[in-house]
Amino acid sequence: MTSLSEADTAQLQAHLQTAVTACTERCLYQSAKWAAELLNSFQTTDLTYGSDTDADSPVSDTFPAKEQYPSDPVEAHLEAKELHKFLLAKTYFDCREYDRCAAVFIPPSVVSAASIATPASSQSQRSKPSQKGKTKATAASEPKPVSRSFSGLSQKSLFLALYAKYMAGEKRKDEDSEMVLGPADGGVTVNKELNGILRILEDWFAERHASGKEGTGWLEYLYGIVLAKGKNEEMAKKWFIRSVHLYPYNWGAWQELASLIGSVEDLNLITEQLPQNLMTFLFHIYTNQELYQSTDHIHNELTQVQGIFPNSAFLKTQRALLYYHSKDFEEAESIFSSLVTSDPYRLDALDNYSNILYVMSLRPKLAFVAQIATAADKFRPETCCVVGNYYSLKSEHEKAVMYFRRALILDRNFLSAWTLMGHEYVEMKNTHAAIESYRRAVDVNRKDYRAWYGLGQTYEMLEMYSYALFYFQRAASLRPYDPKMWQAVGKCFGEVGKLANGIRAYKRALVAGSYYEGGAGGSSFGSAEGLGSGVLDPETLYQIALLYERLDDREECAAYMELCLAQEEGPEPDGVDSSQGEGSEPLGVGVTPTTSKARMWLARWAFFNKDYERSSTLAHELIQDGVDVEDAKALQRDIRARLERERDEGQRRAVEEVERKFGRKT
Repeated sequence: MTSLSEADTAQLQAHLQTAVTACTERCLYQSAKWAAELLNSFQTTDLTYGSDTDADSPVSDTFPAKEQYPSDPVEAHLEAKELHKFLLAKTYFDCREYDRCAAVFIPPSVVSAASIATPASSQSQRSKPSQKGKTKATAASEPKPVSRSFSGLSQKSLFLALYAKYMAGEKRKDEDSEMVLGPADGGVTVNKELNGILRILEDWFAERHASGKEGTGWLEYLYGIVLAKGKNEEMAKKWFIRSVHLYPYNWGAWQELASLIGSVEDLNLITEQLPQNLMTFLFHIYTNQELYQSTDHIHNELTQVQGIFPNSAFLKTQRALLYYHSKDFEEAESIFSSLVTSDPYRLDALDNYSNILYVMSLRPKLAFVAQIATAADKFRPETCCVVGNYYSLKSEHEKAVMYFRRALILDRNFLSAWTLMGHEYVEMKNTHAAIESYRRAVDVNRKDYRAWYGLGQTYEMLEMYSYALFYFQRAASLRPYDPKMWQAVGKCFGEVGKLANGIRAYKRALVAGSYYEGGAGGSSFGSAEGLGSGVLDPETLYQIALLYERLDDREECAAYMELCLAQEEGPEPDGVDSSQGEGSEPLGVGVTPTTSKARMWLARWAFFNKDYERSSTLAHELIQDGVDVEDAKALQRDIRARLERERDEGQRRAVEEVERKFGRKT
């Protein structure tokens, strides 16, 4: 993407300004905020091209006051006709009186009748092709439950009324759920307004289709939300795609579409069906970040878009999250730190920033961020997660759980809180609550590899390795280049007796470890943090060797033990003679508990193969390192005893041979 011309920039600014107004009118405040922030992130924010009193100022031409998507005179007439009622309904929505807002345009009896009826789409989509005559006759004979036609209502008013009804259902759903992780929490409670909204929209779209008229994209967006809530995700994708074609500047539609994409392959297929504009470009970057695709190509795309919006906090956050996913915590922390400095009241994605500070053990800075967030808004889910991470870093897990629960009371679909609360319950050894927390995280977002990995860890603690293996494999499929995932898979394969599969998984971990440039992936290994380029993880090599030993392949086991031991020195630096010694910086991991265990195994293996010299050397090295000193000394005693026994045996055999040749003298 090249830089935009002045005319294109002005047109884009006009579209974004229109989007702010359109989203605000429909009470889609998050989408309006996103568009407004993007509108103010251009290189210059002087939108007047002159003074405010300039009679020739092109402001009115560049930024039309009315919507450009679409310019339907019929809709404009209906909106003007019902303006007063629309303003009344919007004030009710803003006061969170959702049912009262909906009742301005839709009588409660109509919604009740539609809610009782079974949605036609669910019947037709779930019915099998083999169902014939009787099913069709029954469907045809069913009376239409929604008798009222909404042709005399503008699409904007209908959207506001149905969206208010949807919000009312979500509000009652949270109220019925009661306490977090309580008996009524989870899939027990549902939004009871979905069926009614679905049936009304189906009838409205059928009426529009019959008249050959096209929508404006907003009701298509709401229909997609309702379908997604009903687990009809494939149909929801089609309606979201239709929505962004009709009106591409509703960021909420793009986010909902991204939430339904589970892999890069799915993203590539859907991208072909999307409009070719800047919003699709932003969607592609955002979805790749959600899929943990931190590649050079994505970074280059992001750089191109930042050339248009250099001051966009949203794009800077995407960059920070890309670094976060690739374990480059220093770069991610630097970007988030600059965002907090430039706008201390911005709380978006601050929970991710607190995760980074937690991993880096920057407790003073985490405390500072928690203070800033609390001062800005203590009743935001992001703030609660920041404070919860602070208490977790202090090992005050009960207080951490309390704040994560508070975040979930504020927003039951806040993913970070479910996952982090699961981590805390693992620390508290409350495996049942941890499993429930991770399951809720997966329900909110199936792409959250941390929740899948957490489930695997919890079942591993319970020694239920078959279950753990399933969840670790799900995590590895989402993060195929994270060696930590494949290590967990390999361990579980070993526990369930599938040794060959375990070896393949551990070898995959070795390959994945080289994905992060400069050994950045080493942080996934835990004890092998900070591995240099070309250095393999000793623990992974050691586990591969043990699995070969269990397969009775001692030669292959010894080869991997040797490879594990070689990681102490690492590869030779490029252009440096190994004989120089002090002039070269070591690239290996040095002596670690894992390499010491490999040294002990090799010492015993050499002793078994009667290579007493190497066995004694390795045992002596263990004594010098201060590792397994007693075992190493015992091995050296065995070596001396074996050498003495073999020497005595050799002398005895020599005497016997002489006696056999020359006979015993009388």
